[in-house]
Amino acid sequence: MATRRSIQKVFLAREQSEGAGARIRRSIGTAQMPELSPFLMLDHFKSTSLAGFPDHPHRGQETITYLINGSLSHEDFLGNSGTIRTGGLQFMTAGRGIMHSEIPRPNPDGSPNIGLQLWVDLPQKLKKTEPRYRDLQKEEIPTIDLDDGKVHVKVISGESHGVESVKELAYTPVWLLDVEIKPGGKIIQKLPVGWNAFAYVLDGEVGFGVGGEGGMVVKQYQNVIFGQEGDVVEAEVDAEAKENGRLVLVAGQPLDQEVVRYGPFVMNTEEEIDQAMRDFRSYSNGFERARGWESEIGKGKI
Repeated sequence: MATRRSIQKVFLAREQSEGAGARIRRSIGTAQMPELSPFLMLDHFKSTSLAGFPDHPHRGQETITYLINGSLSHEDFLGNSGTIRTGGLQFMTAGRGIMHSEIPRPNPDGSPNIGLQLWVDLPQKLKKTEPRYRDLQKEEIPTIDLDDGKVHVKVISGESHGVESVKELAYTPVWLLDVEIKPGGKIIQKLPVGWNAFAYVLDGEVGFGVGGEGGMVVKQYQNVIFGQEGDVVEAEVDAEAKENGRLVLVAGQPLDQEVVRYGPFVMNTEEEIDQAMRDFRSYSNGFERARGWESEIGKGKI
């Protein structure tokens, strides 16, 4: 018999400035929730500026960028480049070191570029792996409709009701589902036992486990942290609601390791952070290609 996961914490992701002209709502990676292994940070970004996130380094983590509206280009010092559009994703493994740029594109209708960026920790044994980049366009993502069409699920990573995602999107095992629920709709979603999980509400109001003890209705821009025990999450939208509810449901395998962070570097000890900064400044141990490198998109040439 399925066991529903309890709600441990609910909190609002408050808006702040980030990068060059972007506004973000950060939920994971704040004082409210510094980390939830293997997750280091979740940013919900919105930008009408085209400055974006110019050339900058990373080491020790993976990033998953999901574009909800607009278009976003990526370029790195390995020669990788690509542009994702509404509904598409970029997966970047920083590994031993990478320098890259993420620049929004203008939208014909003048609408802002909106998306999510999730930072995922790498296991200690993979901190020095070679960096890599992949993208996934909207049409490549499998979907499923449930509850007589009242629930629509995009299976970005993981599995939902027999529909599986494209494989090997990240080194660290992660499930990522985009769920839209019409008024009166409900989903009971299985999750791997023992994994950490959360849900971030993008639009409307969503009830989690409201038919039992500890259930509650969660509003837009709030993050719900679930307990590890149990194997399902129940989400629904009241039949009298005026709008659909939309959420991303994320789960990941916890890593039994220390996390030490400094800006774009995520390692396991203070000494490794110091080494990362020295390596970046001296263009060594993975950052050799950073010497003299400038992205074309950062210069506005593409």
